Amino acid sequence: MTGFNFLDVGFTYRSLQEELDAAYRAVMDSGYYIGGSALAGFETDYAAWCGARHCIGVGNGLEALVLPLRARGIGPGDEVIVPANTFIATWLAVAQTGATIVPVDADPATMNIDLDGVERAVTPRTKAVMPVHLYGAPVPSARLRALAEAEGLFLLEDAAQAHGATDGDRKAGALGHAAGFSFYPGKNLGAFGDGGAVVTDDDALADAVRVLGNYGAREKYHHETRGGNSRLDPLQAAVLSVKLKHLDAWNRRRQEIAAIYAEALSGLPGLTLPQTAPGTQPVWHLYVVRHPRRDALRAALDKAGVPAALHYPVPNHHSGAFRAELGHLSFPVTEEICATCLSLPIGPHLSPDDAREIAGRVAQSLRDL
Repeated sequence: MTGFNFLDVGFTYRSLQEELDAAYRAVMDSGYYIGGSALAGFETDYAAWCGARHCIGVGNGLEALVLPLRARGIGPGDEVIVPANTFIATWLAVAQTGATIVPVDADPATMNIDLDGVERAVTPRTKAVMPVHLYGAPVPSARLRALAEAEGLFLLEDAAQAHGATDGDRKAGALGHAAGFSFYPGKNLGAFGDGGAVVTDDDALADAVRVLGNYGAREKYHHETRGGNSRLDPLQAAVLSVKLKHLDAWNRRRQEIAAIYAEALSGLPGLTLPQTAPGTQPVWHLYVVRHPRRDALRAALDKAGVPAALHYPVPNHHSGAFRAELGHLSFPVTEEICATCLSLPIGPHLSPDDAREIAGRVAQSLRDL
């Protein structure tokens, strides 16, 4: 039986080899291996694509969250509201500032942060809310923007998985005060190494992020603050500039595959399909289903040539990194998601016929359980 790849990062290189090789050569010929026109060009193009004024390339997706928090002066004594159901980088970003992590359980339908829970979690110490557009599905932003305005909070999107996702007529990256993106190779817009970016309309915030990522300096040897070294490599920026031209088409392929899955798998006993919030358009970085016999289903799919992955099977408050501090808390929806979630293959490397075949094998595997 023919098998499928869960992910095929090499597909993007094979598809765009001539363009990518030319972009590499241009950077190598330029002699600028830190900064330079390749990076500046990508930053300009990606900001415009997101509908924002500024894009600041940084070293990775984690630093794309840490730096804007630090730029806003968030640190010890402050509280930052985050989803309980998310990749651990969201929590690590807050921890690295010294601020207090305030998790909120997931909405059982969308698996994103519960907005009612966010409103209940606000205290006089709350300084920021960090919604995560998990699996590429946007968190509706109107209530969060209103809350941020009323309470004077910093609204920072964790958009690491949501390149091109929309809420109404706004893209991820333009839904809050700032957004952090990851360009990890497996993302919808992925580099061939680590990379990230902060996107914002806030001129002062953009300047502060640039300074913090450049050793705390605007001018060489004049260090205004205790910054670090977090810069997007121009070779990766050149890759991303080429890929950005194709991202809308690749996202449409993901949406087509998700629609095939939704139609073919609807109503199967025990299988819960992903739901998205009204008015939002996901880009399906992941297609995450749930089943009470998740491990048995995963084993059956593996035998059927369908690799399924786990994102994310260990709740952050049960992880070794945070158990001592937050392990006493209970987030029942998140815990249920982590115990039952299963990611089906999705990406531009798959054709619609592939998706239909995968859906058929999922249905048969469920019947055989």
